[in-house]
Amino acid sequence: MDRRTFLTTGAGVAAAGTLAAPAVAQGKITWNLPTAFPKNAPAVGTNVVTFAEKVAAMSDGRLSFTVHGAGELVPAFAVEDAAQAGNAPVGHGPTYYAAGKNPALHWFTGVPFGMTSAEHFAWLRWGGGQAIWDEIYAQRNLKPFYSGNSNTQSGGWFKRPVESVDSLRGMNMRIAGLGGEIYRKLGVNAVLMPPPEIFQALQSGAIDAAEWVGPMLDQAFGLQKLTDLCYVPAFNEPGAGLAIVFNADAWAELTPDLQAICEAAGYAAALEVQAQFDYYNARAMADLKAQGVRFLPFPEDVIAALR
Repeated sequence: MDRRTFLTTGAGVAAAGTLAAPAVAQGKITWNLPTAFPKNAPAVGTNVVTFAEKVAAMSDGRLSFTVHGAGELVPAFAVEDAAQAGNAPVGHGPTYYAAGKNPALHWFTGVPFGMTSAEHFAWLRWGGGQAIWDEIYAQRNLKPFYSGNSNTQSGGWFKRPVESVDSLRGMNMRIAGLGGEIYRKLGVNAVLMPPPEIFQALQSGAIDAAEWVGPMLDQAFGLQKLTDLCYVPAFNEPGAGLAIVFNADAWAELTPDLQAICEAAGYAAALEVQAQFDYYNARAMADLKAQGVRFLPFPEDVIAALR
């Protein structure tokens, strides 16, 4: 897929009434569903498209969603805010984009040296994680559930080698989540920016390094065109969870069978996206190696400092 196809985003934000009001015809509901990603981005964007398609199919068209990519209706980092305010009935993305509201939200995406994707889902489904998630989000009038995980991620693409902790100091790096907080303690200027801005920032020299997702998405976003040095695996996110987040009032409007369909569609989309990551990450890594990309482990002293 051409990088330009899905890196382009709009800048407008629609009026609240336009976003929130569902289209209802003959008992059918159509809701806007903004995502924090370009909707055509492999895996992270198509995850929500898969969810929407499965809901429409399983409900026989009684409930459908119009998916909007990051920036089309709301900015990437404002998707949950829009759902909370009722400006959108539902949104999609990683919860840690809203962690400024509550640092506990990092746990529902991923934390440094934390759970693998399998462990994360097990915790949510059987270890009480979903109940904690529901309790936290109820305070913001939201209802969340799981829609997938990125599995093992890349540690970042660097324009210069990471040979020691000293080599990190003064570096400007795009990185999300708590990993950025850890890097800051080591002298890195960690910045968060929406995914569509990563390539240009790395190309222009505004940043010296970028952590995005993994080989498939890193390649799709063209990061290998800017540097041939990628460190693996990621310490900051052993796997990053994705979520569908409903406005609680909108969720309550759905009949129990439609609620069950949404939850089942989320789990089905999760299985598909995680298999997609496993398969295409392996292929992308092999292809990137053939292009001369060097995949290196972080030095042991750097890992020790990051811990």
